[in-house]
Amino acid sequence: MSTAEVKQDRKYTKDHEWLKADGKIGITAFAVEQLGDITLVDVTVKPGDSLEAGAVFGTVESVKTLSDLFSPVSGTVTAVNAALEDKPELINEDCWEAGWVIQVESVSGGELLEASAYEAQLGDG
Repeated sequence: MSTAEVKQDRKYTKDHEWLKADGKIGITAFAVEQLGDITLVDVTVKPGDSLEAGAVFGTVESVKTLSDLFSPVSGTVTAVNAALEDKPELINEDCWEAGWVIQVESVSGGELLEASAYEAQLGDG
């Protein structure tokens, strides 16, 4: 997986989360590469909960570190990816599709980057 891998069909945060048009939220290939093998995903919200843009909604634990997950938008949680409870490595295997973390019904956006701006940020890193 390359750090340059950025999907054009979503928006990004400076903290390496992505947001798809359907409200799914996950972490980027760059974040996965930095974390290493993911061993635990702890989501602290449930469907029906309200989230504010920038709020922590869980953590990802890897062999290297523990990282907070930040919501890129304000909205209501509509789904949590239950598959990650038993198989957190789904994020390592497919962070773009199967490894999504939560889904929200977006009320308002936070500070989101277009794919090209996110790619530029990675280039500066």
